[in-house]
Amino acid sequence: MSAETHHGDGHAHADGKQHGAAHDHDHGHGGHSHGVAADADRRWLTIALALIVVYMAAEVVVGLLAHSLALLSDAAHMLTDAASIVLALVAMRLSARPARGGFTYGLKRAEILSAQANGITLLLLSVWLGYEAVRRLISPPAVTGGPVLVTALVGVVVNVAAAWCISRANRTSLNVEGAFQHILTDLYGFIATAVAGLVVLTTGFSRADAIASLVVVVLMLKAGTGLVRESGRIFLEAAPAGIDPDALGDRLVSRPNVVEVHDLHVWQITSGQPALSAHILVEPDEDCHAVRRDMEDVLREEYGITHATLQVDHAPEQILALIPPGARHADGGDGGHCADAHGPVHRDEPHEH
Repeated sequence: MSAETHHGDGHAHADGKQHGAAHDHDHGHGGHSHGVAADADRRWLTIALALIVVYMAAEVVVGLLAHSLALLSDAAHMLTDAASIVLALVAMRLSARPARGGFTYGLKRAEILSAQANGITLLLLSVWLGYEAVRRLISPPAVTGGPVLVTALVGVVVNVAAAWCISRANRTSLNVEGAFQHILTDLYGFIATAVAGLVVLTTGFSRADAIASLVVVVLMLKAGTGLVRESGRIFLEAAPAGIDPDALGDRLVSRPNVVEVHDLHVWQITSGQPALSAHILVEPDEDCHAVRRDMEDVLREEYGITHATLQVDHAPEQILALIPPGARHADGGDGGHCADAHGPVHRDEPHEH
C-alpha cells in the first residue's frame, strides 16, 4: 500500500508508517480515581472499617460466652469485611499511581485483584460455615437466645451504618463493590441471626442458630460468585457487560464511507473504563480523519467508550473487489489487509455515498 493511503497519527504499522489515532484518553473516568473524590472514597471506607473492627471484637466475646455459631460466623465474616476494606483502600492507593515503566496502564487493575480476592474469600468462608452449620444441625449445642438477639440487633445497626458509608463511595468500582457486598451479606446475616435469637429465646429451638448460619452461607455464595465472575471477565479481556462486539462492529461498518472493520477488540482496563481498538478501511478517495472522528463520536455517545485507538486506512482495490452484497461477518484470511485478522471481519454492503 502506498504512503498516500495511510492516514492518522497514532500507531506505527509493520511497514514503519504511522496509522490511526487515539483520542479522548481520559484515565480518570468518573473522577473517582484521583483527587478530592478519591480522598472522599477513602474517608468513607475508613469510617466503615472503624465501625466494623470495634463491633467485631465485641461480637467475638459475646459469641463465645453464648456458644452461638451464628454470632461467631458473623464475627468471622466481619473479619473478612475488615480485610476487604483494607484491601480496597490499598488497591485504591495503587491504582491511583501514574503509568510508568512496564505498567503502561499503571496499576489500575489492582482494584480488580482486590475484588477477586474479596469474592474468593466469600466463597471459601461459605464452605467452612456451611460445614459447621450442617454439623450443628445434626448435633445442636445449647444456645443462649437473649445475648444472641441483642448482639445481632446491634450488629444490624452497625452494618447499616457501615453499608451507608461505603455506598457513599464510588460503587461503579468493582473494588468498592466487593467491600460493599461483604458488608451487605453481613447485614443480611445479622438479620437472620436476630430472628434465630428470637426463636431460641421464645421456643428453645436451638437449631434455629444453625439455620441462620445457612442463610448467611447462601448470601455469601451469591455475592462471592458475582465478584469472581465479574473480575474474571475483566482479567480475561471480555467485552464489558452490555456491549455486543458483533453488533458494535456492524454499527461501525454502517457509518458513511466505511468499507470494512476488523481486528476489533473491546475490553475493560478496570471498572468503568472500557477501551477499544480496531482497524478501519475506508473508501479510496474519502477523508480518513473525518471517518475516524465520526467513529469516535459514535463510540463515545452510544457506547460510553472514550478510550479508543483506531487504525484507519484506505481500502486497497483487492479488498473492494472481494465484497459481494451481504458479505458481513465473513471470516478473515482473504488477503489484502492484516495477515492474521483476529475475530470476524465486518464488511459493508455496497451502497451509494
